[in-house]
Formats: sequence, structure tokens, C-alpha cells
Amino acid sequence: MELNLDLTDRTVLLLGAAHASRRALRRYSHAGAVVRTASTPEEARRALSRPVDVVVAVADGDPAWGPVLTELRQRHLVVTEPAAAPGGQIILVGGGPGTAELMTLGARRALAEADVVLYDRLAPHEDLDELTHGAELVDVGKRPGRHAVPQVDIEAMLVDHARAGKTVVRLKGGDPFVFGRGREEVSAGAAAGIPVSVVPGVTSAVSVPAAAGIPVTHRDASRMFTVVSGHVPLTDAELAHLAGLGGTLVVLMGMGTLQQLVAGLHRVGMAPTTPLAVVERGYQVDQATTYSTLADAVSTGVLTRCSSPAVVVIGEVVRLGREAPAHIAALAEPAGATSA
Repeated sequence: MELNLDLTDRTVLLLGAAHASRRALRRYSHAGAVVRTASTPEEARRALSRPVDVVVAVADGDPAWGPVLTELRQRHLVVTEPAAAPGGQIILVGGGPGTAELMTLGARRALAEADVVLYDRLAPHEDLDELTHGAELVDVGKRPGRHAVPQVDIEAMLVDHARAGKTVVRLKGGDPFVFGRGREEVSAGAAAGIPVSVVPGVTSAVSVPAAAGIPVTHRDASRMFTVVSGHVPLTDAELAHLAGLGGTLVVLMGMGTLQQLVAGLHRVGMAPTTPLAVVERGYQVDQATTYSTLADAVSTGVLTRCSSPAVVVIGEVVRLGREAPAHIAALAEPAGATSA
């Protein structure tokens, strides 16, 4: 349940066992309320000797609350809330390409239920305090060439928080299972006997090209697309296979190896006139797209001016991006496009 009320200086009486009402306590406190708690019917009756504005009843499963709530509803506004999860759990959440507007309903629901959020740099994190109603936020973001928190430590933090009975959300950019090391974190939770669930996200492999008006498939231009990690340079055998596939090539995390990629594809026989685009900072106000061709990208060095985060698109569909209607590009309010 999302709470978007301003309860500043309002007195809220929160009814329910402490373990079940911990999330409601955080939410109403975050909304500015002065929260008093009562974990038993007897405590509730004593607490009502003082004025309250709202009574919040958490369904903790104790039948003794029934008569008390019946009595309270005759004199007070009573809001019901679900109980917090009884045991720890881990939820891997894909946050999409970086804008909160492309987070799924499932992602927002998981964040609203979280006690702790471990988030990455490329995940939409500017509004996390509001989306989580004041959950503990931990930045474990990885930057190019530097890991703020080693992966093994991230997995240990997920397990430790969940063992403490908390709902832990691991918020990632894009989709957790597309070059996101999501399966490693699932395995870490499973090995510790902790329930793990996955909320898929909108992958940047498709959405960021779309922000520039580039479809990864098109009936007249490409009937397939291949998504490649550019984290390490590709071998000549891999390059040759990619060049022979046709279709669209989408490269994620590839800015550090981009020069080797374009030179290698040129070397193994991909047509030098093949269009190429680099879409930087997709869906941000300073989004920018650089258009080139395979040959020009090698000879002019124009791509050296591009920087992470960026998605590289190679193939005939790039031509469609250059012809995209203005309303498609306007979805991301891009800063502009350049050509080699």
C-alpha cells in the first residue's frame, strides 16, 4: 500500500504486534505523523485516553482485536493496513533504463514494501525515499572502472538483512537478468534458505534505442536483434559470427571497448556503410545520439567523444532513427543528435 498523505503533526495510533506493524510505523512516521503504538487490545484502550486523529489497525492475525476495532469504529476513523512479511525475503527489482516513469507497477509495489533497498547507479534512485516511505537506502552503485561495493559483499548484505527479518529490495537498472548478475544474487539467497523473487524491468537494450526513435527490429530492415555485453573485447570468432548474422546488434556496457568493436567488425567483413548510433544517457534530460557508419567510426574517431552510460546500436534500423518523427524523440527530451 502506498501512502501519499501529509500527516504532519497528526497523531496516529498504530495497533498491532510490533513485528507486523513495523512497516506501517515507518510509513506513517515518514508522512510526518506523531505515531503512538499499541501491541495489545489493553494497550490500545489505555492509549485512547489521549486524543488521536487516526487509528491504524494492522492485521496481525490476533482475533482479540475484533471487539476493540468494532468499538473504535464508532468513534474514530480506522484505517486498516496489511501486516509486514513475517520473515525476511529478497526481491530483485528491475528499475528500467533510469527514469522512474518506466518503472513497472510491480517495481513500485516492491519498493513500497521494502525495509532496505540496495540500489545501483543506473537505477532510478532520486525519489527512493518517497517511493519507499523512508526505508533504509544503501548505494552499492558500480561506476566504470570502479566497484563501489564488491559483488560478494552485496550478496552478503542481502542475506544479512533478510536474515534479520527484513524485506530487502535489490534495485537494478534495466532488467536484473540482462547482464545484471541477478542470477548470482538469486543463488546467494537460495543458498542461505531465504525466499527470493524477481520483478523484471524494462531492459535498456530495447528502451534506450527506442528513446532515440530506433526500433531494434523492423519489417523492412531487421528481423532479429542480438544483445552483446561490451564489458570485455570480443574475439575475432565472435565478431565474425556477429557480422554474419545480419539484423541489429545492440551493445551494452560497451563504451570502454567500442573502438575495438567497430574496428573488429570492419576487419571481419561487416559492410563499411553499416549505420551505427550511440545513444548516451537514455531518457535523461541531456540524452544525446551520435550517428555514424562503421567505416567513419573507425577513421574519424568521433565516438571517442561519447561516454557512459550509453547503448550502441549497429544495423540498418539506425537509419530509421535518423528519420524518426519528432514526437518519438520528444519522449526523452533529448539534448540533440550529432553525425560523424
